[in-house]
Amino acid sequence: MDQNTQQRIDDLVKNHAIVLFMKGDASFPMCGFSGRAIQILKASGVDPRTVTTVNVLEDEAIRQGIKDYSRWPTIPQLYVKGEFVGGSDIMMEMYESGELQQLVAGSAA
Repeated sequence: MDQNTQQRIDDLVKNHAIVLFMKGDASFPMCGFSGRAIQILKASGVDPRTVTTVNVLEDEAIRQGIKDYSRWPTIPQLYVKGEFVGGSDIMMEMYESGELQQLVAGSAA
């Protein structure tokens, strides 16, 4: 695994309040799961413009590297305040329980 790619991912995750590694971007998701992740964030009170999105389709190193970084096999992947949250299924479960709203509250500054 490329050390430089891991450093880039680490910097993204640690230097932004909310980071979503996805296919496409917030205004034009390129897969259903990525679109769902954006909708869940919106429903949780997050302005999509405040989310740092990383389009994995534009960078093969990041696309593979993020899976190694998180030890999670699928995209999208959400990070809040430097912590890995999960993919769209976990986001949905957390949203339904109210946990996601609490996690993102005040973090999109």
